[in-house]
Amino acid sequence: MIEIVQQMLETSGFANLTFNNLFMIVLACFFLYLGIRKEYEPYLMVPIAFGILLVNLPLAGLMSEAIGDSPGGLLYYLYQGTNLGIYPPLIFLCLGASTDFGPLIANPKTILLGGAAQFGIFAAFFLATALGMTPAESGAIGIIGGADGPTAIFVTTRLAPHLLSAIALAAYSYMALVPIIQPPIIRLLTTEKERKVVMTQTRKVLPIEKILFPIVTTIFVSLIVPSATTLIGCLMLGNLIREIKIVPKLAETLQNALMYIVTVLLGVTVGAKADGDLFLSPTTLKIIFLGLLAFAIGTASGVLLGKIMYKLSGGKINPMIGAAGVSAVPMAARVVQKEGQKENPGNYLLMHAMGPNVAGVIGSAVAAGVLLAFFGA
Repeated sequence: MIEIVQQMLETSGFANLTFNNLFMIVLACFFLYLGIRKEYEPYLMVPIAFGILLVNLPLAGLMSEAIGDSPGGLLYYLYQGTNLGIYPPLIFLCLGASTDFGPLIANPKTILLGGAAQFGIFAAFFLATALGMTPAESGAIGIIGGADGPTAIFVTTRLAPHLLSAIALAAYSYMALVPIIQPPIIRLLTTEKERKVVMTQTRKVLPIEKILFPIVTTIFVSLIVPSATTLIGCLMLGNLIREIKIVPKLAETLQNALMYIVTVLLGVTVGAKADGDLFLSPTTLKIIFLGLLAFAIGTASGVLLGKIMYKLSGGKINPMIGAAGVSAVPMAARVVQKEGQKENPGNYLLMHAMGPNVAGVIGSAVAAGVLLAFFGA
């Protein structure tokens, strides 16, 4: 009996618990707290955090590879959807079905603001290279600046899969912290007069314009950056399904059921890559720092171009909408709306900010395509 008890203790998780396991379990609980209590991106933060928890429980073997006749762990098989780049494009498909590109079509020049906000991606890329990262690793880190979690995951699985957990957590953490990170940058770079600018109502967009937009965009972007076709194609297909209005059940499924299913699978499997030995390294600290820098530079770049457009338009464009050029939809646009109403309670910038905001989604996909074209295997 004593031997049986002793054997049970020796083969238990408690006996095999390492410091790294314990640290990652505590970290997972902290992320669960942020997702549940603070509501920081709960739809993804909770699955990611629980994935971290599951993979760091000793001897559970949820990420164990299949060897011979021995089957692999459940999360190992589910992770193949992330590893093979299946989940992120599906997220883009669902995102397209949930996105109204009307504000961008009504005011096409705001696409420039979405493009300017991607500058943070390339600034972080060059800095990461200077800090000793490989070009592929630098590209994966830089894409955090686009504030687009699925794009960051898609690019990382192709350029630097060993950094997936750290980059995914950094990307989604900064997306969740948009209301905290962006306002100080906006206020630092704009004057009170600029922040008070009231923008006039944009023109009404015709249904045929909304139908043609995803088709034309897919052709145009894919011919310029073929490697962006996967993300852009899925995004625009979802949007076309939304705008044609003749398949409402498909649009509803993409906007709801499929979006939530894929989000859970993506989150849990990304978290399951957060191995303690890999996560607790100097490289992870670099990723966290560079990701924040990329996001800050992207926000600043959008605002600075907004200031130029403010001057050129004779003061008709509020430069704050440039901050929405990062593709954190619709959080960045809401931040602009909130900041505008602080200065002028009667100012409604949300729909104006949505133009650069949805342009940022396209911009981050194009930037991802450029990085993959240059550094992809």
